[in-house]
Amino acid sequence: MKMRINWFGLAAGIVVLVVLGVSLFVPWWQLTIGDKLLQVNASPVNTNFGLLNLNFTVPLLWAWNLVSVLIFAAAGVVMLFYSIFPTRSYSKELLSFSYKKPLYILISFIIGLIVVIFIAGAIGFNIPANGTSNIALPSQFIPTGLSISASVSAGFQLPFYLAIAAAVLCIVARLYHGRVVNVHQPAPVVANPTAPV
Repeated sequence: MKMRINWFGLAAGIVVLVVLGVSLFVPWWQLTIGDKLLQVNASPVNTNFGLLNLNFTVPLLWAWNLVSVLIFAAAGVVMLFYSIFPTRSYSKELLSFSYKKPLYILISFIIGLIVVIFIAGAIGFNIPANGTSNIALPSQFIPTGLSISASVSAGFQLPFYLAIAAAVLCIVARLYHGRVVNVHQPAPVVANPTAPV
């Protein structure tokens, strides 16, 4: 019997694990204010901040990052296992568990980023999602007559685009599952015992 593999699922599992590995070292989105005066490196698996070249993280964000690492790792490994054995009785449950996770994490990250940019804008800091601009410290934070501004650059990094590719591959693997499972096999040839010899 020929082994059936969900190749889209296999690619998805590999890309999910690659995203996880790369995201531990490269952020999905990076914000730099001034000449590295303040730096924000954001990703679901490793969010940290830099102030005057000193890096630090927030304990709550570190806990969220740890949960995301575990979810990404589980999704990638389970997707790989499912892809190699897509016709087993438990395979559909494995697929259902794994294909949604990268998409949910990606959507959560985008929503979180939009909320942070919106809140920053509401208090007077116009931070670009992608590109460069100048921001001025709002007047309520500085003495009258002074103005303080700094250049800001922000942008999405390679792991963000890899995460989009991983989410798309996971969805395609789910859509392709039916074709892998329902491959029509030729009916076995049965000899007719009543035919004359």
